[in-house]
Formats: sequence, C-alpha cells, structure tokens
Amino acid sequence: MCVSTLLGRSGRRNSIHRLGDNVYENMQESQEVLMPSHLDEVIAAVSVTSKKRIPNKLLQTALFQPPREKLHLCQERAKSCLSSCEYKQAIQELVRCVALTRICYGDSHWKLAEAYVNLAQGYLQLKGLSLQAKQHAEKAKEILANSIESPYHDNTDIFKCSIELFHTMGRALLSLQKFKEASENLVKAERLSKEMLQCGNIIKEEWVEIQARIKLSFAQVYQGQKRSKEALPYYQKALEYTEITKDERSLECVPVLRELAGVEQALGLHDAAVNHFSRAHLIVLSKNPSPEEAADSAHFIARAAVASGRHDHHAHAANLQESDQRWKMEPPKPSKSPRLNQLFVVLHPFNGRKKLPPLLTKY
Repeated sequence: MCVSTLLGRSGRRNSIHRLGDNVYENMQESQEVLMPSHLDEVIAAVSVTSKKRIPNKLLQTALFQPPREKLHLCQERAKSCLSSCEYKQAIQELVRCVALTRICYGDSHWKLAEAYVNLAQGYLQLKGLSLQAKQHAEKAKEILANSIESPYHDNTDIFKCSIELFHTMGRALLSLQKFKEASENLVKAERLSKEMLQCGNIIKEEWVEIQARIKLSFAQVYQGQKRSKEALPYYQKALEYTEITKDERSLECVPVLRELAGVEQALGLHDAAVNHFSRAHLIVLSKNPSPEEAADSAHFIARAAVASGRHDHHAHAANLQESDQRWKMEPPKPSKSPRLNQLFVVLHPFNGRKKLPPLLTKY
C-alpha cells in the first residue's frame, strides 16, 4: 500500500506505528543514556564555539547568533568531523545539534528525532558505545511516536528519518550481538524504503544508496552468526550498489571488498577472495596512502594467498611492489609497525635466507 494512502487513511502517527510493528509502544529510555539534561543542552548550544579559539568580538557574535544559524553551523562541523574520522569531536557537535534542534523545534518535532538518530550514528563510530547508540535511537523512536504535524505536511522527510532510525537501530543491535532484533529492524528499513520508491517518494538513485547500506548490514548480521553462505549474496549486492553510488574505485568500496573476500575465504573460494583483496589494495594505493596503510592493505592479500595453499597465488605479490618501495624508503620500527614485519615474512618466504633476521623472529 502506498505511503500517501496510509497517511490519508489513518494519519501519519498510525502509519508509523503500523510500519514499526508497534515497536514504539511501551518504550522507556534507560537511565544509562549518556545525554545531558535540558539545562546542560542549553549551555552546550550557547557555547557552540570554544573561547580559546576565537577573539572576544567573534565569540560575542557567535553567542548572539539565531539558534537556527548555530544549528546549521554545528551540523556542518559534525559532517566535517565525521568525514575526517574525528569521531569524538563529531559527538560533541552532534550533542549540540540535539540541543539546538530542541530549542528551534521543540520536544515533539520529527527533526529532534532526526538529531537523535544522527547522534546514535555518531556513537556507532566509536568502539564500545553501541549501547549508547541504541538508547539514543530508542529516544528518537519515542519522539517520532509522539510527534505532532499538520495533516497537510509533506511526510517524505519523516519516513526517510524512519528508515535511518530502523537502520541505525539494526546496526546498534548488531554491535550488541542481538542478531534477531537487528534483523527485524533492518527488514523494516528495507520494507519502508521499497514502499517509498514504489510511491515515488524517493528516486531510484537514493533508493540504491539506502539499499547499499542495508544489504551490508544484513550481510554482517549473517556473518556475525557464522552463516557465511547466507552472508555472501548480501555482500555481493552491497558491493554492487556501493559501486553504483560511489564509483567502483571509491574508498567506500574497500571495507565491503574486504568483508566480501573474508566470507569467500571462509567458504573456500580462494580465487575470488584473493581477487577482491587485490581490488581493495589497488584502490588504497591509488589514494596515496601512508606506508603503514599500504602495508596494512597488502597484508590482506598476503594472508589470503598463503591460506589458499596454491603457489600461483603468490603471483599476486606483484601487486605489492609499490608497498615494498615505500617500506624501503621508510623502514618501520617493530614496536610501531608489527604488521609490516609480518607481511615481509609472508611475502618473502623464499628469499634465500635459512633463518629470519633477528628483527623478524618475534613476529
């Protein structure tokens, strides 16, 4: 049934309840949520810019900016921090976004739910904070369930927010190894995105981008349960969609290629595994990596080649020539770069030495 039809019959809140299979009911936020109080949020929102970094006049200008301007500024800074992998700083900006969104739109607006979803996604970037991500996603569900909008309001953005919410919750539950619940949320995200595409609420390109992330999460759910055979087609589809949306030489393809190759290796598909590790390595080399990044990438191929037990796979060591040149220019210290030393041992087992150099024996 079309999204617009659902809204016309029973209102947006009822449609969200139906699409979520009543997951919004009886939700209660845990006391362990690491979210500041309203007063702390206001202080964080006012203190958007650090006093140490700007002159007093500029600080005064920042303090008296309209909240929506501050919100836009924080959103841009959060995006910048995430793109440069400065996740702790990104979390600070995302917390400010929550505070400012509450000030701008109130406690019952879908944009506040969106801000909590973004914060949950930020926490998922940091190891060990999946529980906090789950709790912020639960808060977003609660807000969406109680949000109030005009019946004439375009609900496309709200349903997009719901897709992100279900996907983020699925990822958080996956990190907590709650595979059944994770799968249930991913199914909801996939179902809602498909319905929106059929009704023309999103374009095909946007749907493909959403599917790339959902398929990858499904693959990780299966692989987390050691169900490699079931994970394989999801990884293949995730790679296909990622290549369509990001270009096949994008760095975003690298983790998908590596995870796909890992599954293929587990299934004994060594040719495919070595091929996909090699593709990932060539992408990394094309982006001017550091010596350690190049070595880390090459290490995947080396291990896959050795695991196959086939001599012809050692030919793939030719792909590592550029990395070898980097190591010669910047010899690694064993205490800081053990993987470089491991890789040297794996790739050069027939270099004429009867014994390993003392530097390498401990690895």
